[in-house]
Amino acid sequence: MNKSHRMVPVAGAVRGSIRPPGSKSLTNRALLIAALAQGRSTLIGPLDSQDTRVMIDSLRRLGIAIDADEHRLLVDGCGGVLPSQSAELWLENSGTSIRFLTALCAGGNGDYRLDGNARMRERPIADLACALNALGADVVCGENGCPPIRVLGRGLSGGATRVSGALSSQFLSALLMAAPQAASAVELHIEGRLVSRPYVDMTLGVMSRFGAEVQWISESALRVASRTYVATDFSIEPDASAASYFFAAAAITGGEVTVSGLSRDSVQGDVAFVQALERMGCAVAWADDAITVRGCPLHGIDIDMNGISDTAQTLAAVAVFAQGPTRIRNIGHVRHKETDRIAAVATELRRLAIVVDEHPDGLTVHPGHPQPAEIQTYDDHRMAMSFALIGLRSPGILIANPECTVKTYPGYFEDLAHLCHGVP
Repeated sequence: MNKSHRMVPVAGAVRGSIRPPGSKSLTNRALLIAALAQGRSTLIGPLDSQDTRVMIDSLRRLGIAIDADEHRLLVDGCGGVLPSQSAELWLENSGTSIRFLTALCAGGNGDYRLDGNARMRERPIADLACALNALGADVVCGENGCPPIRVLGRGLSGGATRVSGALSSQFLSALLMAAPQAASAVELHIEGRLVSRPYVDMTLGVMSRFGAEVQWISESALRVASRTYVATDFSIEPDASAASYFFAAAAITGGEVTVSGLSRDSVQGDVAFVQALERMGCAVAWADDAITVRGCPLHGIDIDMNGISDTAQTLAAVAVFAQGPTRIRNIGHVRHKETDRIAAVATELRRLAIVVDEHPDGLTVHPGHPQPAEIQTYDDHRMAMSFALIGLRSPGILIANPECTVKTYPGYFEDLAHLCHGVP
């Protein structure tokens, strides 16, 4: 078989335990903050994937010393002053990395250029550029408001700025993490409803661990004190978004899966995905350092997934096997991710002969009997990982370009096969 395709074998009730690799979101946030800190930080249990590798490579190009081994990263921070006065940064299609690094470079002193692949050049970043420029930066993006980006770093002066919360929480997270570099305190005012709020809470939690001082001064505004981050040792939880696939495997096959390293108190909002499965009929058990999902007869639900939108594709796969339709709402912003995820999910489910209603802000999945088909993945890791789950119960599901999972989870298919009792 052509190595650019992967047939998903039908499995029985999936039972077992697994610990996914470290969180991408936590790894990239901790890397950027540790790079700005004074002293050496140790990041324990980081994710090794394409997205984190481009972040590490870019930080090294900016003069940050990072030593890596199998289980940790040692980051020698710059104390808020970037060593390199020029750099060319290539970010592939890592939206997190290019947005975070644009803000980082704006606080530096030099000429920095950031770019990525063809899809990256379609991903908006103008709102972030405008917000940084109001703080004294000089950031210019492409004519379409997307990369490539040129940053003429001259330090951030501080003061107040506004940023839209409707398109991506990563804009706000980028501003928050760069703000302590500014010469004076920064006030960030959020315009419109903030999408994916749990990711902003995650950012604030990591910043706090490195000594930042941030206060909510209203329901839509934060104040960040001007101060240098302090190096620390930071342990990175398993990726909750990645865990969603294994929880879903239990739901789809009527099995039972335990994910270790996560709990109800996780700093990652995506652990709430198991509550969506619970609403659909699954049994959930919470422990201090593990979460277990047991599959039971499923029924469709109506759910707002704005806060956990990275797991919307996973839930769409589960919805195929429920009794009654599932309406996923308030995820319009995912049209600007690695692909238009709403359109892509609708297209591929229809390829399986599943009825789908596409809405501007989400979709409605009607349960059915998936037919054999080759699933297109649009170079989107989450398309490959979520649609593979359908193949655990329905024969003939072929995943095109499974290698796209290297973006966040290089060993996904191997871990899924291991959980399914070593089915090759």
